[in-house]
Amino acid sequence: MARALYSLVLRLALPLALLRLWWRGRREPVYRQHLGERFGRYAERPGRSVIWLHAVSVGEARAAAPLVRALQGAFPESDLLLTCTTAAGRTALAQIYGDRVRCAFLPYDLPGPMARFLAHFRPQIGIMMETEVWPNLLSACRARGTPVMLANARMSRKSARGYRRFAWLARPAFGSLAAVCAQDRGAARRLALLGAETVVLCGNLKFDVEPDPAKVEEGRAFRAALRGRKVLLLASTREGEEALLLDALGEDDASLLVIVPRHPQRFDQVAALLAARGLAFARRGLGEAPHAGKRVYLGDTMGEMAFYYASCDVALIGGSFQPLGGQNLIEACALGAPVVLGPHMFNFAQATRQALAAGAALQASDAVEAMRSARALLGDPARCAQMGAAGIRLCAAHRGATERHLAVVRALIEAPAPAGVRARAPG
Repeated sequence: MARALYSLVLRLALPLALLRLWWRGRREPVYRQHLGERFGRYAERPGRSVIWLHAVSVGEARAAAPLVRALQGAFPESDLLLTCTTAAGRTALAQIYGDRVRCAFLPYDLPGPMARFLAHFRPQIGIMMETEVWPNLLSACRARGTPVMLANARMSRKSARGYRRFAWLARPAFGSLAAVCAQDRGAARRLALLGAETVVLCGNLKFDVEPDPAKVEEGRAFRAALRGRKVLLLASTREGEEALLLDALGEDDASLLVIVPRHPQRFDQVAALLAARGLAFARRGLGEAPHAGKRVYLGDTMGEMAFYYASCDVALIGGSFQPLGGQNLIEACALGAPVVLGPHMFNFAQATRQALAAGAALQASDAVEAMRSARALLGDPARCAQMGAAGIRLCAAHRGATERHLAVVRALIEAPAPAGVRARAPG
């Protein structure tokens, strides 16, 4: 009954969802492509068995990279299908993995489209990244005998409260998961309370992500070419945060401010904001260089965070100056960038606590305090070096989540199908 009501609401909202896709397609044309996939209609049927991993958008696509490599090495006889929901996610999948994997949009969570998706690809296993729990999808997988695991699972207190408000729908969904690989003990406890039955503490896959060596080298060369000019990075900023941080910037013209918006559809918006404030800036996406007269360098490119972190002296992490939960700070730590965080890091609570305890990060109460802390660090190379080294040590100490995830995948694939369900097709 609960799923039937949920499905009815989705069906009623479908015209609005399609209008939204078309509207967003003005700036991101990929939203207007592959529309049939949103309804479970795909062209080529795979000829081999399929391992399926769902990464909703860019962050999950990048976090999945070490697990994707491990799966390709452990199951060379299988095709790897990666699904996503957003246009940026699909672009990221293509950039990161190229033609080594199959890419597709996951359908809307309606019984018919999900049944067609599963019938077409016949996956041995489904791997959902971080917080992706879809009631109709999980029900269809369970009916077909397809085990689904939640990988790199996180669950903040705020998110858990939201799920509890819809426990009538959420508990059966979490209970349908064959396994949950939790990032930390707090997430594991909250996921178990929401109904997940098999919860394994596996750690955070993001500690296993290897930065692109070519981008790291390019970033270091960029920094060297600045001839000692300090670089302050505003990384993965979200709506409204650029204005807050620019208001707190101050009048120091010596350093170069690099701004990398989180979403590509906002690149032009941020450029317009900089122009309106009379700030001279260069755009990386146009191949422009930040000469001495340029105060700001706009990082309007995708898939280059390794470049930006390798080129900076201090990194402020976006998504944390509005109540949005923050963005990934681990890649910055891995490349030895001292990190300054805003007050809202609840989506990365464990990694934040670890970085603060290790001395790799500072946390500020607002944008003004964050800018003050960042400027102090720019003037203190010794402390920057200490924080950078602490971040590198932190990441080295917490690697190993990939192997623990892979062990869970192997166990689920090798387990016999439960009685009373249709056997999984071999592909």
